[in-house]
Amino acid sequence: MTARPRRAKNRICLWYDGAAEEAANFYAGVFPDTVVTAVTRSPADYPDGKAGDVLTVEFSVMGIECLGLNGGPHFPQTEAFSFQVETETQEETDRYWNAIVGNGGAESMCGWCKDKWGLSWQITPRALSDALTNPDRAASRRAMEAMMTMRKIDIAAIEAALAGTAA
Repeated sequence: MTARPRRAKNRICLWYDGAAEEAANFYAGVFPDTVVTAVTRSPADYPDGKAGDVLTVEFSVMGIECLGLNGGPHFPQTEAFSFQVETETQEETDRYWNAIVGNGGAESMCGWCKDKWGLSWQITPRALSDALTNPDRAASRRAMEAMMTMRKIDIAAIEAALAGTAA
């Protein structure tokens, strides 16, 4: 028997309704430092699947170890859990946002979106985080107010609000 590679003692378990492998492969195609490391098939029938079905998928998302569990429809994803992806440029922000939303996902507000499996993502430009923590409270407030009107974050609009030059 071959020894399994060492994995983190603590990792995120994400519940899917039969689509853990599809989701993990999608994430690996979109995000850097994201890989699928193992697929385990069920050795026996179980309440939401049959022997041989994909039971779990081990993968990482940008270096964070995850386990995708095909547990059935009983526990859908909610906004109580999300991945927050910090971006450096508008192009990077657009790329991740468009990949998630364009693959059957949905836009939400303030940089949040959901993938087609219901998992929430915050695509957050560093410029937004910096603006919201700016020591100039009036500038920070303007940036917050601008963000509250957005779905995908527009870095130029955040910077204009921060500077007080927004229309």
